[in-house]
Amino acid sequence: MFTVGCILGTSTKHFASLQALRQQIKLQNRMSTVPHPVAAVCQVTATPDKQANLSACKLLVEEAKQRGASMVFLPEGFDYIGSSREETLSLSESLNGDTISQYTQLARKLEVWLSLGGFHERGHEWETDRRIYNCHIIINDKGDIISVYRKSHLFDVELPEKGVSLKESASTIPGPSLVSPVQTPIGKVGLGICYDLRFPELSLALLRHGAEILTYPSAFTVATGTAHWEVLLRARAIENQCFVLAAAQAGQHHEKRSSYGHAMAVDPWGEVLGDCGGEKPGLVLVEIDLEKVNSTRRNMPIQQHRRNTGFYHSLEKT
Repeated sequence: MFTVGCILGTSTKHFASLQALRQQIKLQNRMSTVPHPVAAVCQVTATPDKQANLSACKLLVEEAKQRGASMVFLPEGFDYIGSSREETLSLSESLNGDTISQYTQLARKLEVWLSLGGFHERGHEWETDRRIYNCHIIINDKGDIISVYRKSHLFDVELPEKGVSLKESASTIPGPSLVSPVQTPIGKVGLGICYDLRFPELSLALLRHGAEILTYPSAFTVATGTAHWEVLLRARAIENQCFVLAAAQAGQHHEKRSSYGHAMAVDPWGEVLGDCGGEKPGLVLVEIDLEKVNSTRRNMPIQQHRRNTGFYHSLEKT
């Protein structure tokens, strides 16, 4: 700070330089107080009623935007969760259908980015095989589809002692590949969906391509969520030194299915920044300070310590 007396006592030349310095200090002070971008991580209770789900999700997106979010994350099955294989297939659409059109219009109207975390997309051979993709879509604030990732790992699991029996592959085609992390207003986002969370190879591949944030929109079962949800999210954050944002389904979808909830945000140190709880729809807002990513990686440079790929396959040669 410069006092008035000090400024008045200088020569014209020095006065000009002090004025310039003052402007620089003001600019630095403004920059230091600029808030970090905000992400909204949403929790939804989807049903087979697509219109009701759309209305509920719109309300969450509007609330998030009103509260300062520049990007909003919706969970797997945000469009609907069917009560049977037949219903699931019959309600599906293409990316050009009415549901995604409504969301592109919403993003454009509110000028907000959207992560639509698990859309039932009709497959490329729909007319002959009646199969779908589980599809994660990123829409920018102009309403453009920026990225499409189709779920790689399908949830075919029988846990009779836990009351879990799901076979996603009965109706769903596994995605052919990963997609590059997407540059967004909150940072570079790497895309996964639900069961992908259990495969660290996927997150490591996204990390190698620049991911600063990993996102796992999900509809975890109550049994698997209770046992594994938080610990897996925190593990992916810690080992990749990324933010992890995980929108979630919660509560009773229909008489045959419930989800665990606890939509969550985790920082690069593994600290839980927000948790929506296990019962009701809602959202958590989290500031994304990418300096946390940089400082965590700088102070513990795990990626520099990683050995080459051959080292990790060396046991296969013995």
